[in-house]
Amino acid sequence: MEGHRPASTPAEALADLRAAEARDGPLPLDRRRALLAALAATLLRRADEVITALDEDYGERSTVETLLADVKLVVDAARHARSRLRRWARPRRIGVPFAFLPASARQEYVPKGVIGIMAPWNYPVQLALLPAVDALAAGNRIALKPAEATPRSAALLASLLEEALGEDVARTIQGGPEVAAEFAGQPWDHLVFTGGTATGRRVMQAAAANLVPVTLELGGKCPALVLPGADLAQAARAILAGKAVNAGQTCIAPDTVLLIGQAPAEFLAACRATRIGLPETAVVNEPQAARLATLCAGARLTPLAGDGPGRRRALAIAEAPADHPLHAEEIFGPVLALAPQPDLAAALGWIAARPAPLAIYLFGATAAEERAVAAVTRSGAIVSGRCLEYAAFPALAFGGVGASGFGRRNGEAGFREFSILRARVRHGRWSLARLFDPPRGPGAGRLARRVLR
Repeated sequence: MEGHRPASTPAEALADLRAAEARDGPLPLDRRRALLAALAATLLRRADEVITALDEDYGERSTVETLLADVKLVVDAARHARSRLRRWARPRRIGVPFAFLPASARQEYVPKGVIGIMAPWNYPVQLALLPAVDALAAGNRIALKPAEATPRSAALLASLLEEALGEDVARTIQGGPEVAAEFAGQPWDHLVFTGGTATGRRVMQAAAANLVPVTLELGGKCPALVLPGADLAQAARAILAGKAVNAGQTCIAPDTVLLIGQAPAEFLAACRATRIGLPETAVVNEPQAARLATLCAGARLTPLAGDGPGRRRALAIAEAPADHPLHAEEIFGPVLALAPQPDLAAALGWIAARPAPLAIYLFGATAAEERAVAAVTRSGAIVSGRCLEYAAFPALAFGGVGASGFGRRNGEAGFREFSILRARVRHGRWSLARLFDPPRGPGAGRLARRVLR
């Protein structure tokens, strides 16, 4: 990374990318495919640097989780988009009403222009580059603002993007909250933000001043419903396996277990039997560790192992009164709240009383129970049998609802998110509709009424 030129300001980055667009035009399909291939190849070749950067930023970050979540997911997404891009970008013919024939009409996807991406610290490479893949596939240039909480990863991202894409396609702007606020206020052609709901509201307010469309990926309390038909051993293993990834610092991590017709003591015993206790990744920094400690104050915590060195915290099961903050705020750490429910209707009421989550996880649900959950809840996804893994499906649209965000990324949905759907119409020399052109004769009114009938 030595020799990498200092990042420009958000305004300078936007001006430079607009100048490149004016000079060279939108990115043609062949160049987009080449850029996606270059991004995947560069990330694979420099995977060891990604491992080192994230490990240093966290104090300890699982090598396996970094390789799978921050390298492989992005490589898979880039390859998926590259192989399908020509089909996604193909114009679609649209039917024309009889009165306008022989006109022809079609819809085409064209680039929006310059996309701003504000990435978080929890998956600093994945959540910076997955939106970048979608934006590139749609033919846009990108400006990236990485999280200041992971500075080594931010510096590495700047180097990766410069090498793979070049400064006429991508710019990286580093800095703290002041730079982030300036970034959110620029007149991008689209702005992507991944992070907390409160910050997402401020970002949206800043974007609104310039009428910039936004994609928000936020959070929420993703519930895991363990129903009477669940195998407790399998459910506990799947839930804890999802919670352990990145020490629970994942927007789609299971946050609260809604036990329906299951005894808390039996679920705790099943959790202990999994031997999933100490995540391989640390809590990212001391402020996050302090936030978790404050959030859990007054709750009864049952650790599933001893804490590790540094900020490595064991997974813990939390039991607390219904009015405790644990049941209102997103946990975002290695703590799993329990909220026993008498029946499915009560569990659905628990979900309805809170902002819509990114995901609802089901264990032991019958087809009828799954239909009932789908009918009365709002969420970005309903997933049965496992947690988190659906986000690794490169063709599956990903996003939230309401307070958990809006807009979709991944695959064709991401391509469309960052494209303008433009209409193209070609009229013939004559059509029946021209009978209504002015100046109109006395029969025009009678004809109009007849058309209405």
